[in-house]
Amino acid sequence: MTARRILVTLTLLTAMVAVTACGRKAGLDTPYEAAVQARKDAERAKQPVPPEPEKPVADKKFILDPLL
Repeated sequence: MTARRILVTLTLLTAMVAVTACGRKAGLDTPYEAAVQARKDAERAKQPVPPEPEKPVADKKFILDPLL
């Protein structure tokens, strides 16, 4: 029973390390930036180009913003 508990613990630790290592260390892309990048990638690959994204509107302040 002790060996099984150790095996389960090691498996869970390995899974946690694998999941935390995923991703990238850059800032998040806004939907606008992602759409612009998708257009550039499609043009380079000579594929159909998605529609031009609309510029984002000015961000409105929200009462709970300081909490974030």
